[in-house]
Amino acid sequence: MQGIPLDKNNPAATVFQSAAGQIGLRIFGVVLWSAAISSVIGAAYTSVSFFKTFHPLFIKYERLFISIFIVLSTIIFISIGRPKQLLIFAGAINGLILPVALAIILIAATKSKLMKGYKHPVWMQLCGWIVVAVMTWMGYTTIIETFSNLIK
Repeated sequence: MQGIPLDKNNPAATVFQSAAGQIGLRIFGVVLWSAAISSVIGAAYTSVSFFKTFHPLFIKYERLFISIFIVLSTIIFISIGRPKQLLIFAGAINGLILPVALAIILIAATKSKLMKGYKHPVWMQLCGWIVVAVMTWMGYTTIIETFSNLIK
C-alpha cells in the first residue's frame, strides 16, 4: 500500500523491514527460525513415531533416533541446498500419498467381505481410478521436473 518494492528473493522479510527497519528484519528472522525449528522437531518426532512400529529398539532410543533424523536432514539440506526446490520436491512426494490411499480405498470397495454387502457403483470406481491416474501423473511429472532442477 505504501509503494515499497518487494525483494524478489525474500518478499516477506521486505515487509517486516519496511515496517520496522532492522528491528523488524530481526523479528522476522526470529519468527521464521521459530517456525522452522518447531517444524523440524515435529517432523522428526512424527517420522520416528512411525518407525516405532517396526522394532522396539526405536521405542527404547526414541530421543536418539529423533536427533539422528534431525542431523541427517540437516546434512541433506546443507549438501543439496536450494530450499525452494527441496520444499516443492517434498510436497510432490507427499502428493503421491493421496493417489495411493485412494487406490487402496477403491480396491477395498470391491471386496464384498470388507464392505459387508455394499456394492460400490462402477461409475464411481471408474471416476476414482481416473483421479488416481491423473494425480499420479501430476505427482510424477512434478517430481521429475523438481528433481532435474535440484541436480542442475
